[in-house]
Amino acid sequence: MAYIGKEPTVGNFQVCDAISVVNGQAAYTMQVSSTNVTPESANHMLVSLNGILQKPNSSFTVSGSTITFASNLATGDVIDFIMLLGNVLDIGTPSDSTVTDAKANFVSTSSGAGLQIKGDGTTDGTLQLNCSQNSHGVKLASPAHSAGQSYTLTLPTGNVTADKVLKVASVSGSGTTATGQLSFGDAGGIEEIDNWRITADTTTNGYITANWERNDSNDFAKLGTGMTESSGVWTFPSTGKYLIIAHGDHFVNNNSSSSFNIYTTIDNSTYIFRVSGATESSHSSAYVTSFCQYVMNVTNVSNDKVKFQTSGFSDGNQKLRGNTAQNETNVMFIKLA
Repeated sequence: MAYIGKEPTVGNFQVCDAISVVNGQAAYTMQVSSTNVTPESANHMLVSLNGILQKPNSSFTVSGSTITFASNLATGDVIDFIMLLGNVLDIGTPSDSTVTDAKANFVSTSSGAGLQIKGDGTTDGTLQLNCSQNSHGVKLASPAHSAGQSYTLTLPTGNVTADKVLKVASVSGSGTTATGQLSFGDAGGIEEIDNWRITADTTTNGYITANWERNDSNDFAKLGTGMTESSGVWTFPSTGKYLIIAHGDHFVNNNSSSSFNIYTTIDNSTYIFRVSGATESSHSSAYVTSFCQYVMNVTNVSNDKVKFQTSGFSDGNQKLRGNTAQNETNVMFIKLA
């Protein structure tokens, strides 16, 4: 609150030093600890003279640090005490531990926060949360004044979730009215890595529907939930952007070629060719490798799926090689985001 003139001393209850010399005058200087003091007004004082409380602005008046009685005091008069009440409309600074939890019941409104932690003109507003022994604590501080920020962060509507981070899920308003709705989300980075291989050679063209196994070598472990495979159809564990890498290990002969291909669907029905890893050899027989990759945006785990296909095999001698003990033909799935 702003004041014209001197700001009231808030709840400053003080007893003035004793005035022991009464010298026949009406006016006397009020002091506390030998320092002049100025009350808010005569109405903010209790004055006892000769054991009788005096009426403010009738029995006495004040001006600055001077109290003036209605008439000169005579020898033998005793000023018992002068108490200054400060601004009695306020309680002043409460003593430690005098404000209970019930009193610290702050209420927010549509126009104001229930509690403000203010800066002092140099240091930004800071909230400290202490340990049980109050020997140390952590702090939350406002952005610097130079940043000019005024926004609201609303905690998530859902319950806490393990292995998630707080992120801004949505923003409403702008400028000083901007409100960010927080949610528990993924931390980012690589969340899923899975590797599968075929365990036996295949010599036919078409989708590879059998002999798939997850890499079970002792130095591999999937990250995250992992992919699900059923009869050569691959289901993703969650939505997101996945890098699909297909590595084919081919045996070709008679100057032939073959390929290992990636097909995807977004309706759990119609599969579309996406990319091919092709090989070709001019030798009568050769071992060659193919490689292809595709980034798939999975938005629905029930409909968005992938298959792998072979093509180009013209006789029973050509094959896509498989092995249960090591990666020959294999596929890798990495969730990027």
